[in-house]
Amino acid sequence: MSERFAAIDVGTNSVLLLVAERGADGRFVAVDEALEMTRLGEGVDRTRRLTERAIEETVAAVRAFAERARRLGAAQIAVVSTSAARDAENGAEFLRRLRDEAGVQVEILSGEDEAALTYASAASDFGPGPLWAIDVGGGSTELIGGEDGAIRFCRSFDVGAVRLTERYIASDPPAPEELGRVEETLRAVFSALPALERGTKLVGIAGTVTTLCALWLGLDAYDGRRVHGQRMPIGAVEELERRLAAMPLEERQQFPGLPRRRADVIVAGATILRVAMQVLGFSEVIVSDKGVRWGLLEARFGRATRA
Repeated sequence: MSERFAAIDVGTNSVLLLVAERGADGRFVAVDEALEMTRLGEGVDRTRRLTERAIEETVAAVRAFAERARRLGAAQIAVVSTSAARDAENGAEFLRRLRDEAGVQVEILSGEDEAALTYASAASDFGPGPLWAIDVGGGSTELIGGEDGAIRFCRSFDVGAVRLTERYIASDPPAPEELGRVEETLRAVFSALPALERGTKLVGIAGTVTTLCALWLGLDAYDGRRVHGQRMPIGAVEELERRLAAMPLEERQQFPGLPRRRADVIVAGATILRVAMQVLGFSEVIVSDKGVRWGLLEARFGRATRA
């Protein structure tokens, strides 16, 4: 069996596992991937603390993923956490629990480091040439621009799908004025983004973008291999945003292909993607089923690719 490694990305909304093995050419191919939605960042924007419920569920998910990776023969496991752990006053306690109960050492990524890993993953598949990547997370959104693997612009913005939902959306379905405040905030935050070079591509990464793509494709069950590399037009994003925003939460939770634990934040997530595309002037987004975990694997252990 080829040498295997694992990466675990502990995000604001979900925990993701990647186990991969190194091929003869030195590149990595996925052996196993998994996702568990634990909503670690629930309430952090308001309280600045991780809840005991969120900590327990996330620690359990990481412990299960680490055990799964070891059973599959992973020689080393890299674990990172992002926005929620960065922002929480009790983030250090969360890291201690992961060390003691899940048996892993976790690195809290800065927003810039998170963005760099996102870009590395996008450039690995969709370079060369001018390329931007957007990672719509639960607590933050990363936007990174560069060319031929070299980053020229890199920012992590504190506007994620969970954070904006908790901050602005209280009605069910969302009221027009609430959605207006979300859009107003996003346009102000993204107003300083630079002009783009002609021919620049946009790659969208993480659960919001991949979920929207799966809904656009009409997939009842998520299939990363069908999603990866799809070119989703901005019109499709706008239409999904309108349809989902008009539904009460209960109806969204029954929507084929939309995970129940993403249903309450998908509208804000779609708005983030759509506004970023409009501000930057993109008519389509290339969807990537990879993300921080792939960039992490590449950064820590070598080059990564999907078979």
